[in-house]
Amino acid sequence: MVTVRLSAMTSWLGDWANLLLRWAHFIAGIAWIGSSFYFIWLDRALTTPEHLKPGVEGDLWMVHSGGFYQVEKRRPGPGEVPAVLHWFKWEAMLTWITGIALLVLIFYLGGAYLRDPSVSGIGRLPAIALGVGVLVVSWPIYDGLWRSPLAKRPAVASLVSLALLAAVTVLLCLLLSGRAAFMHVGSLLGTLMVANVWERILPAQRQMLAATRAGQPADFTLGERAKQRSVHNSYMTFPLLFIMLSNHFPATYASPVNWLVLLLLFVAGASVRHAMIGRGSSSRWALLPAGLALAAAMFLSTPKGAAAPATAAAADSVPPFHAVRAVIAQRCQPCHSQYQSDRTLGPAPGGVTFDTPESIARLAERIRVRAVETKTMPLANKTGMTEEERALLARWISGGAPLR
Repeated sequence: MVTVRLSAMTSWLGDWANLLLRWAHFIAGIAWIGSSFYFIWLDRALTTPEHLKPGVEGDLWMVHSGGFYQVEKRRPGPGEVPAVLHWFKWEAMLTWITGIALLVLIFYLGGAYLRDPSVSGIGRLPAIALGVGVLVVSWPIYDGLWRSPLAKRPAVASLVSLALLAAVTVLLCLLLSGRAAFMHVGSLLGTLMVANVWERILPAQRQMLAATRAGQPADFTLGERAKQRSVHNSYMTFPLLFIMLSNHFPATYASPVNWLVLLLLFVAGASVRHAMIGRGSSSRWALLPAGLALAAAMFLSTPKGAAAPATAAAADSVPPFHAVRAVIAQRCQPCHSQYQSDRTLGPAPGGVTFDTPESIARLAERIRVRAVETKTMPLANKTGMTEEERALLARWISGGAPLR
């Protein structure tokens, strides 16, 4: 009895830790990404002042919440140090810390979402080592590439970066569960973005400020190099936001070619970013590859048979409900029940229970998507649902999910 109560308490605390970390991650991410996109927009919207002041590159009048604001972009001269200077840095760090904490809590401590026997036979410790190793080595490789002579040819360096990202994406999708692979690629992008802020953008700004305080001209080429990393971050933002949402859409990470779906969504997200904040006619044309990539990703992630018109099963082929309920009880109810026997994922994951005939019928469409089409439930097929049992559920659902 004590063991059961302790398990329930641990599960309850784990659920709250998950919720609070997600909440904090979401808030910090909004602050970071919002400020980043605001400054990118600001650079494009600045105009030349009517009466040019020394050191002012552009200004902008804005109105918000009933107030009027004037913003100036300046190049401080020697000794021209502002009394108050706000640094945008903690938003990035808090987003990364809460994101990594979620990765550890959901994928490493629990372990249920990390592996999928239908994908590979990798063990738990090697899977964790792979995930951590990818995050650790990603920054030195990326940073070394963009500090090498190859960085003088941005188009070539970009192609090399994309090729390396594609290789890592394929590797993770071949060894980890689809959901874990997507989240690790997202963590990789987040790690690069926050390292860009703390290791390249902020130090460049500090060096320029130190020169100004010492009464010397600041080297604004440092700012240009820092700006390059900020632009990189902006291109990674939309793909990263998709990955944050992907765990709610199993058709994407459960696709047999999930690595290709993810890479296509990278193209779509980065192209939309270019269309939003790029300059020149190329920015408008960027919507074309975005649309094509998105359409291809949607096509590839469509489960087999999902696009075909639904046909009612013949009355004599619809299995009786008692057979369906037996499958649900054996394969699904260990987790999805008020009286669950498997508490690995906490009480009734997703609020889904199959304790009554009515609840099973009501959730028939959800069963079709998760157990029949995407086959993402049972999770990692830990209860061993067979293809025959999935086919039985499919016939019952296509027959109208009768309770008889």
